[in-house]
Amino acid sequence: MKTKVAIIGTVGLPAKYGGFETLTAHLVEELSDMYDFTVYCSSKKYSKEERIKSWKGAKLKYLPLDANGIQSIPYDTWSIFHALFRSDVLLILGVAGAWLLPLVRLFTNKRIIISIDGIEWKRDKWSVPAKLYLWWAEKLAVKFSHIDISDNESIQDYTSVRYKTISRVIEYGADHTKINHLPSAENLEKYPFLNEEYAVKVCRIEPENHVHTILKVFSTLPDRKLVLVGNWKNSEYGKNLKEQYSGFENILLLDPIYEQETIDLIRGNASLYIHGHSAGGTNPSLVEAMFLGLPIISNGVSYNRTTTENQAFYFTNENELRNILEQLTGKDLEICAGTMKKIAERRYTWKRIAKKYSQLIEETFTINEKTNVMPAISELDKTILEKYNVEHLKHIKLFNNSK
Repeated sequence: MKTKVAIIGTVGLPAKYGGFETLTAHLVEELSDMYDFTVYCSSKKYSKEERIKSWKGAKLKYLPLDANGIQSIPYDTWSIFHALFRSDVLLILGVAGAWLLPLVRLFTNKRIIISIDGIEWKRDKWSVPAKLYLWWAEKLAVKFSHIDISDNESIQDYTSVRYKTISRVIEYGADHTKINHLPSAENLEKYPFLNEEYAVKVCRIEPENHVHTILKVFSTLPDRKLVLVGNWKNSEYGKNLKEQYSGFENILLLDPIYEQETIDLIRGNASLYIHGHSAGGTNPSLVEAMFLGLPIISNGVSYNRTTTENQAFYFTNENELRNILEQLTGKDLEICAGTMKKIAERRYTWKRIAKKYSQLIEETFTINEKTNVMPAISELDKTILEKYNVEHLKHIKLFNNSK
């Protein structure tokens, strides 16, 4: 009998949304021979004709709620409760339904693996009540799961310091991207910029992705073309930016593109990738750009530096980004592109990622309690440590930077 694994927290399959959905698709493709998967899907995102019963060996269960936003809480809760009667292992992507985990641990023997999805509660897009809930839910997720996953070593550092336990680092794969995709005459008619030199950025249009910063800088550099793909209509922030910058000849603002072949075409023919994300962990769009062999200019936060192994170009404000763009040479870009490609081929392949998930699924059956990373001596009273002149051991700085 195969181990039954429920994948909870995604929009669903076939994947047509974001990083968790792409991850789910590749886990199913790589591991269906080993595990009996059930994937929970939002019927809000699939028409009746699209709601198939199974996909590449995985059973699909549809729920009449959105998988994102405030509805993610009841969506994940419903999924977890349903999975308790049908699965051995719950692989939960995101912390929205984590409030239920203490009860799952108390009343069942189900094994729980949860990906905390970066440090979600710090994202600017959430209201204060939402941030407080996500902060609390993250704590429950780490405490009551058998294994918690960070998608970036910098997130692992954060969880180790906050919770005194070690999460497992598993990034995203990127080798599903198509390389050396030359544009056809039809492609050039639709996207004439493909014959030009341009920088590209693909993201959700949110303040934490510093879309405003990047657009402002390119608006002052008329010789530098930028193609920016995103969901401009989903917020006032996006609508205002599109209205403000759509008149610049060197800036092209495209609506979301979900077809992998088309987005790879646009990214793969670019001369440079701009990554403005300042929150989260290992971002799928960044590792995909790396696998395509693009030189990277990235926001200099720790997550991005970890993903790129500190080998890209980094900015923290408008002036730094402008200076990088003005000073970069063709040789600089060529060296960076080669380095990014090598890192991606070494770290960000789906077979490697799926193997790590498989190892964790097996390991959950041997784990009951998480190991405290702090040495026992740090738990002693401060006066005792001071007596023996080792009071510094009360507060040990943790470093977890394993690959």
